Amino acid sequence: MKILQINAVGQAMSTGRTCLEFQTFVNEQTTHECRTAFAQGCENQFSVRIGNPVDWKLHGLLSRLSGRQAHFSRLATRKLLRYMECYSPDVVLLHNLHGNYVNLPLLLRHLANNNIATIIILDDCWFYTGKCTHYTVTGCYRWETGCHDCPRLKMDNPSWFFDATGRLWQEKKSLFEAIPRLAVVGVSDWITGEARRSYLVCAKEICRIYNWIDLETFSPQKEAVPLRKKYGVAGKKVVLGVASGWSRAKGLECFLEISRRLNDMYQIVLIGQMPEGIGLPENILNIPPINSAQELAWWYNAADVFVTASLEESFGKVSAEALACGTPVVCFDSTANREIVGNACGRCIPPGNVALMVDAIYDICRQKTGCQAEICRSFAEKNFNKQARINEFLELCNRLLKS
Repeated sequence: MKILQINAVGQAMSTGRTCLEFQTFVNEQTTHECRTAFAQGCENQFSVRIGNPVDWKLHGLLSRLSGRQAHFSRLATRKLLRYMECYSPDVVLLHNLHGNYVNLPLLLRHLANNNIATIIILDDCWFYTGKCTHYTVTGCYRWETGCHDCPRLKMDNPSWFFDATGRLWQEKKSLFEAIPRLAVVGVSDWITGEARRSYLVCAKEICRIYNWIDLETFSPQKEAVPLRKKYGVAGKKVVLGVASGWSRAKGLECFLEISRRLNDMYQIVLIGQMPEGIGLPENILNIPPINSAQELAWWYNAADVFVTASLEESFGKVSAEALACGTPVVCFDSTANREIVGNACGRCIPPGNVALMVDAIYDICRQKTGCQAEICRSFAEKNFNKQARINEFLELCNRLLKS
C-alpha cells in the first residue's frame, strides 16, 4: 500500500511532527510505503515540497483580498498532481490544507476523478466550515446548514473585504460528496461528534483516532533538572505553557492574569513565539519556539504543572505530551480539553475562571507526588500510544481500499 500525506508543514510544529512520525513508522516498521507533500519545513528522501515562498505569499494576499481561501497556487497544485500521477498513491491523507499553498478544488477533483481513497484528518474545524478553524468562542454554528454573514471574517485566515463563506461552504460540500471513498478521522471525541453534524456525514466512515505521542522521547527524565539552574528558576515552582505562537486565542492574557495572582515562589515559563512589543512581568520567562522534541520533553519534566489556557482545542497535543512526562495539567473545561487530560491527571476549570485556575495550580504543586506522575504517564500510555494509533490508521486505510 502506497500512502501520501499532504500538510502545510513538514517535520516541524505539531502536525509536521505527526506526519514525520507516521511516515517513519510506516516506512521502517511495515511493508507499506509513505511519502509526505508539504509547503514549509525540511525535506527528506520521502518528501516533496509544494510551491515556494513567493507563491505562498501571493496566495495569502489573494486569499485576503478575495475571501476565497485555498483557491490559488494553481501551478504549484498542478505540479503536485503530476507528482501524484507518477507516485500513484493508494490512499491520500489530508491534514492542514489552509496554509495558502494548495488549490483545494483542483486537488479534491483529482482525488474524486481517480477514485483515490481519501482520509481527512480533523486537526481543526476548517474542513467542514466555510473558512473558520474554530467557532465555539464566537458561538457560531452556521456551518451545520450553510455559512453566511461570518462573524469571524477577520480571524483565522482573514478576509479583508468579502464574505465568501457561503460559496466556500457549498463548494466544499460538493467536492467532498464527490469523492467515492472518503473517510473522516477526528483527533478527539469532541471534534468527531461535531463532524457528524456537518456535511462530512457523507463519508463512508467517521471515526476517532487520537493523536499519538512519542512515548520514548516524552517520558519521565532526570536530564531535565539542569534546565532549572540554566534559566535561573531553581527552587521555584515552575508553571509551564507551550504554543507555537502566543496570542489571546492561546491564552496569553490568561497567563498574564495568573502571573499577577501567583506568589514569589512560582515562575511561569512560556515556550513559543511572543507578539512583538509585549511587556512580560518578571515572573514570566519566554523561551523561543523549540523544534527539538527532546528539549521540549526536558521542559515538561522540569515543570511542576502544565497549564493550557486555550478555550478551543481539537486535541491538545502539548497537554498529552506533558502527561506522558508525568506532569499534571490544568486546563479549561472546553472543546477537547477534558478528554485529553483525563481523570486524576490534573484539573478542568470552568472556562475563563482564572481564580479557580490559580487555586488548582497551588493545589497540584503542593500535592504533586510520584504516584500522581505515574497516573499521568499511565493515562498517556493507554490513550496516545504511537504504534496502536498508527495501526488504527492503517486498518482504516485497508477498509477504504476494500470498499
